[in-house]
Amino acid sequence: MTARSSEPTGIWPALVDLVLPAGCAGCGRSAERRGGLCGDCAAALAAARPQRVRPCPEPPGLPRCVALAAYAGSLREAILAYKERGRHTLAGPLGDRLADVVAAALGETTDPVLLVPVPATAAAARDRYGDHMLRLSRRAARTLARRGRPAGVVCPLRARPRPDSAQLSGADRTRVAEDAFALVPGRIPAVRAAVRGGARLVVVDDVVTTGATLAAVAARLREAALEAGVAAVLAATQRRAVVR
Repeated sequence: MTARSSEPTGIWPALVDLVLPAGCAGCGRSAERRGGLCGDCAAALAAARPQRVRPCPEPPGLPRCVALAAYAGSLREAILAYKERGRHTLAGPLGDRLADVVAAALGETTDPVLLVPVPATAAAARDRYGDHMLRLSRRAARTLARRGRPAGVVCPLRARPRPDSAQLSGADRTRVAEDAFALVPGRIPAVRAAVRGGARLVVVDDVVTTGATLAAVAARLREAALEAGVAAVLAATQRRAVVR
């Protein structure tokens, strides 16, 4: 099952990213390979191993969360370049590693998986030439399917307008997140049918800080009788998240 979206194609930033010379998104040196990363940063990304993380304090209702690595160094810079600076070719390496995190979070099971990306607000999607997590999720689903695990992307939620969480305190993040998402009723029946057929729901995001956003998404899904017991993210902030 694949979500449909009105996401802008982002053709112009993608062409700029491909045509104009750019430094490595991870360290600023000249990129030595496709995907926007130099050899060293690509190797560092490939070497990271997903681990269970838990924000401290852990918000109620947070799914079991697995992250690729700490939000630091070349991974942090690559995420910011992809998300904020239009380096859309990074969706390839980042999406492939997100697929690794999803696989690690699910363990040995071969059940089909439906990725639920944390939705971007309309304003953020406009500023970033599309929903950055939807794009990453689609890449991750294709990678999982190519490796033999049936996978798709579903979008049963929409984002309500909200302030940029980067500027908020932990308490404010929790308050804002509680009202940040709404169910899309027309998409719920198909997701329920897939879950009844054995599919597992996995919430995916780029970075976990306090866990408030992931907990809020899981809460909205439970209101529709949908359970996402697992969350997969690319990075966890070291200030708040601890490995378990």
